[in-house]
Amino acid sequence: MGNWNFANIWEHIADQIPNEDCLIHGDRRFTWSEVDRRADGIARHLVDAGLERQQAVAQYLYNCPEYMESTFAALKAAFVPVNTNYRYTADELSYLWDNADAGAVVFHGTFSELIDTIRHSLPKIKVWLWVDDGSGPCPDWAVEYEHAADTGVHRLRPTWGRSGDDLIMLYTGGTTGMPKGVMWRQDDLAVVLAGALANPIPDDGEVADLEFPGPGPKFCPACPQMHGTGNFPGLSVMNLGGSIVTLESRSFDASELLDSIEREGINLISMVGDAFGKPILKALDANPGRWDLSSLLGITSSGVMWSEEVKQQLLEHQPNMVLIDAFSSSEALGMGMSTSGGGSTAKTARFQLGEHCVVIDEDNNILTPGGCPQGRLAVGGRQPLGYYKDEAKTASTFLVIDGKRYSCPGDFAIVEDDGSITLLGRGSVCINTGGEKVFPEEVEEALKTHPSVLDAVAVGVPDEKFGEAVTAVVEPRDGAVVDGSELIAHVKQTLAAYKAPKHVVEVDTIGRAANGKVDYKRLKGHASDALGLSS
Repeated sequence: MGNWNFANIWEHIADQIPNEDCLIHGDRRFTWSEVDRRADGIARHLVDAGLERQQAVAQYLYNCPEYMESTFAALKAAFVPVNTNYRYTADELSYLWDNADAGAVVFHGTFSELIDTIRHSLPKIKVWLWVDDGSGPCPDWAVEYEHAADTGVHRLRPTWGRSGDDLIMLYTGGTTGMPKGVMWRQDDLAVVLAGALANPIPDDGEVADLEFPGPGPKFCPACPQMHGTGNFPGLSVMNLGGSIVTLESRSFDASELLDSIEREGINLISMVGDAFGKPILKALDANPGRWDLSSLLGITSSGVMWSEEVKQQLLEHQPNMVLIDAFSSSEALGMGMSTSGGGSTAKTARFQLGEHCVVIDEDNNILTPGGCPQGRLAVGGRQPLGYYKDEAKTASTFLVIDGKRYSCPGDFAIVEDDGSITLLGRGSVCINTGGEKVFPEEVEEALKTHPSVLDAVAVGVPDEKFGEAVTAVVEPRDGAVVDGSELIAHVKQTLAAYKAPKHVVEVDTIGRAANGKVDYKRLKGHASDALGLSS
């Protein structure tokens, strides 16, 4: 293992390309030297407030420059940056910050009122850093972020030092239970992320060996930075001396993204499947020739599957870019990938196994291609240490197979004859109908290929004969009429009859979260109620 540390890398970059853009948000622009200095100010304030080495600093923010800047500050002082879902309720926030042992929270002003209702129950938090967003004055129990940032003069070198063993912690909601903190060593994460961008750094290299003669790529997280899909690529791009462009709107606006790509010359964006891809495509189709997308080299999607149809049509607008559908999770990066471009488009849910990824059966034996064996995905190589303060979940997720450690978060797949995998989905939402296992994702992808369907989810509702009946919850396209019988027949054209829905329930919206994921429990309850069944 090496000793890569993000703060050390970023300070080295700031010394080499001080005047290049680092963080951009509308008219607000910060160079690498400015971000470096301002992060020193925030780091000094946190140290002076009495935070302990490797104590958590939570980012409770919409996408903005302060997100990565405060992350930089935490890393400088050997604290642990912790993402916070800005959609959480008071109880969820209290749980997360208490579970993480947070010593500081950096928050947008709009959250002041909610924080005030819970802050007295969080005695470990010594600092509340208020980021002005025009929503009101700084509360008297908080400190103005800008005031702390402006105090940066000298590089902060914490007395306890920095190390590649220092943590970055990503809290993931998962599909069940309370949020869990995935603990990544910085050295491991830096190497894994660099490899994902096909720009590897040596396992045991030195920061002084890295050269940055000019700026790196420009990256825009179209999805929230509070999720790994928006956050981890940003870490990668900053390690390349690049810059991060964040959108000003707090809800996704495809036209704003396309305007930003043209204005800033953005090279890379990250998003979450069709929830973002379809609005982008709709804007492009409605305004042919409006945007110059020549700078855009790649789009990465992760979190949910990205449909082949949308990929094909996006490539018609910018044929020179590469579309990457990355199959990863917070605790298992690099499970698989499908790449589209150069005249070809990858099939939905078909991925090439990652370098360290295997498929295992219920006895934890590694499966080989042939006969389409079905099993759970597991990824080896560099991986997280485990879940923070959850030894039981760590033991059940991180397995030792043939003397090697693997992360196995619970995703099922089929190994095809050519060695590729067809993703089935997370076992926790699997539908058991008449003894047959049906994974929602494959049904959903079949449903979404019907012209009347904008979005769809498959759930299991109670059934006397089969135990559970596959049920389609469907959001129709504008002006479209959903014919349940026709939709069921459509699914049967590509899937076995037992996987086809028995019922179709129409909704105004699927209600996907900002990371593209859905609340299966809520939709299952809605479908049961709509069909007059007990859930």
